[in-house]
Amino acid sequence: MIPGVSSRRRFADLSEQEILALAISSEEDDARIYRTYAETLRAEFPDSARIFDGMAAEEDSHRRALIDLHESRFGGVIPLIRREHVAGFYARRPIWLMENLGIERIRAEAEAMEHDAEAFYHKAAQRSTDPATRKLLGDLAAAEAGHGERATELQAEHLDEDALAAEERNSKRQFVLTWVQPGLAGLMDGSVSTLAPIFATAFATQDTWTTFLVGLAASIGAGISMGFTEAASDDGELSGRGSPLKRGIASGVMTTVGGLGHALPYLIPDFWTATSIAFAVVFIELWAIAWIQNRYMETPFFRAAFQVVLGGALVFAAGVLIGSG
Repeated sequence: MIPGVSSRRRFADLSEQEILALAISSEEDDARIYRTYAETLRAEFPDSARIFDGMAAEEDSHRRALIDLHESRFGGVIPLIRREHVAGFYARRPIWLMENLGIERIRAEAEAMEHDAEAFYHKAAQRSTDPATRKLLGDLAAAEAGHGERATELQAEHLDEDALAAEERNSKRQFVLTWVQPGLAGLMDGSVSTLAPIFATAFATQDTWTTFLVGLAASIGAGISMGFTEAASDDGELSGRGSPLKRGIASGVMTTVGGLGHALPYLIPDFWTATSIAFAVVFIELWAIAWIQNRYMETPFFRAAFQVVLGGALVFAAGVLIGSG
């Protein structure tokens, strides 16, 4: 291949047969994607899974109609051409990127899929000069537009208000258990447990670079420890807390962030300036923890603030006293 020249075909260069073959392969791929969404959601969101089962069946019916039309016009041999073979053609996100997202994001992706397909058929119909082909592609555009209406019908059929509310509650609960709870535990550990070594080093040495290195080591070490501990403590099968990998990442990253928050100011050479900023960062961290507890764990704000601020103040005082001794 000549450098700088794409190996993909231009859409304008496709024949009518190739456009129809492209539509067939696209409908097949979309049906497979919808079935994967259905299997991903079936355990936790059975009603939404049935919606995607219905949408996959719709895609299958359109694929069969496309194949029948291809056979009547061009014969039974369908050219092998897929989305990735055409320059500038819309692409679907890899399924492994979507299946780990929330149910609302999956629904939004499905809606975008239908809009993309409708736009493709409209453009193809505008480019065609053959009356029969123009009619065919216009009908396909209308069919794709109708998919959105069909999705709405399926949602009304399978998702009444109670079912939708139950799925939303389940989705929120899963988000809290998988991401918020371990992330909050990590943030609390990183913010509070690293106070003593960082401020003990700061007041003992009054050397900002040494303090930063101690804070960096403590934060990263605590993050690795918390991440592995969270991931290894529960595989999520019985507790329903979700993937141990996700929980480990949430806990480990937030632990590191919590410690780095008041370690980074010590990159400033002046000791008292760095320490004053670190004090302010600690204050913000502790109040942020209290807000998260109130927002997601439904802990009364002032009770959460009292617990976190009191605990942080005690650890901070211990670090200062040890470093000044």
